[in-house]
Amino acid sequence: MESLVREGHVVELRRRLCSRMTFGTAGLRAEMGAGFACINDLTVIQLFLGAIIMNKLELESCELYFHHFVLQPYAVMKYEAAAGVMITASHNRKEDNGYQVYWHNGAQISSPHDKEILHCIEENTEPWPESWNEHLVESSLLRRDPLEDVCRWYMEELNTICFHRELNAKSPLKFVHSSFHGVGHNYVQRAFQQFGFPHPIPVPEQKDPDPDFSTVSCPNPEEGESVLELSLRLAEREEAHIVVATDPDADRLAVADFGWKVFTGNELAALLGWWMLFNWKEAHPDPADTEIVYMLATTVSSKILKAFACIEGFHFEETLPGFKWIGKRIHELTKTGKEVIFSFEESIATVVAEMAAYLHTKNLSLNQQLINIYEMYGYHVSRTSYVLCSDPLTIHTLFSRLRNFGGPGDYPELCGDYCITHIRDVTTGYDSSQPDKKCMSKHQMVTFTFQNGIVATLRTSGTEPKIKYYTEFCAVPGERFVSSIKFLEPDKNNLLRR
Repeated sequence: MESLVREGHVVELRRRLCSRMTFGTAGLRAEMGAGFACINDLTVIQLFLGAIIMNKLELESCELYFHHFVLQPYAVMKYEAAAGVMITASHNRKEDNGYQVYWHNGAQISSPHDKEILHCIEENTEPWPESWNEHLVESSLLRRDPLEDVCRWYMEELNTICFHRELNAKSPLKFVHSSFHGVGHNYVQRAFQQFGFPHPIPVPEQKDPDPDFSTVSCPNPEEGESVLELSLRLAEREEAHIVVATDPDADRLAVADFGWKVFTGNELAALLGWWMLFNWKEAHPDPADTEIVYMLATTVSSKILKAFACIEGFHFEETLPGFKWIGKRIHELTKTGKEVIFSFEESIATVVAEMAAYLHTKNLSLNQQLINIYEMYGYHVSRTSYVLCSDPLTIHTLFSRLRNFGGPGDYPELCGDYCITHIRDVTTGYDSSQPDKKCMSKHQMVTFTFQNGIVATLRTSGTEPKIKYYTEFCAVPGERFVSSIKFLEPDKNNLLRR
């Protein structure tokens, strides 16, 4: 900071000092560096104290100190803790770090708790003197380390979603797993064992935690084949059938079938949703039982689960983007006796392995079963991507133009030759499809529904400098569909394409 002052970098000083980090769709993430807008010792301490003060917690209460990577949301619920904190930037670039707060329901905090924590920080900016004691965690009589207990309980509870353990043990399928330089290796190995499988073959170069992400430019499974190069190469050598990869904090999943078809998140959701429903129906042959069954997805996810629900008779709901909203809704539904058997933005590697093993006994690959699902419930063709944009003014200008396309307050009526029938703008709280023209919350996101059935959404990322776009329709493959990137005009606005 002193160097920036000496060299007169006023704009950079203003960026670092005149605003604080805010909670996005998956916690709080920023570059590591000096200033209130960055992740550093001071801002992390302030975040901890903000959460403690907001909860009115006494420091005499028990503190769980995990000496290793841990299943934090599960531990919060298991111990009925007030909250849990985890330091991770997930799949962000190596220059970033992050801070996640899990509430007592096991989901990351949402409004109003995120705003209350930031308010408590503003009211109590000076850290307590003992906050700077690096050795406190080693000497405190309050802390205990329940790592082994938590891991054992978690692995035992995986049995509730393991349906064919004997079949798994006999399966000839071989699996390769990459943890993308993160924390997933040990847990995935144990989970495969719990399901009756041999250990998956790890990608040695990516097995252990490495904050520099030395073999990938971006440790995000969503990037597809470009980040799976080492995994696919190892699978070829080992004659493996399936590749699974988890991001650094092990909450995102990539899967590639033999022949190296890399599935999108929406395709995995179709497969996993079908699998959970198939096994639930096996255990509940009475159709009346579906009255309590729910599946959940976010508003930017595929509508394939909605198609399942229309035919199978269970309930389907959408939430805002971010698994914190799904977790919150699961908690609410469970309290009323409902059963949520599947939701996504979440995936579990061992469940995919068991599904693949079962399908193999029917002479089906994952991709063949995906086609079967689409033939039964309708083809859901989707395209998801993003452009990079670090300039808040450009982002504001782009979305402002959408909201004033034909004049003040007039949204676009066409995209190319395609007619727009409904618009939902959760930033302003407007939804033209609702009688009162209002929608559920206020986040930077605009959704267009077209006359031909296409749904297209534009939104800013809550964790990275990206504008994401999502398009989907239900149609036969090969039919032309519109791309919402047209509204962004990447070349005109100097946006960097994926």
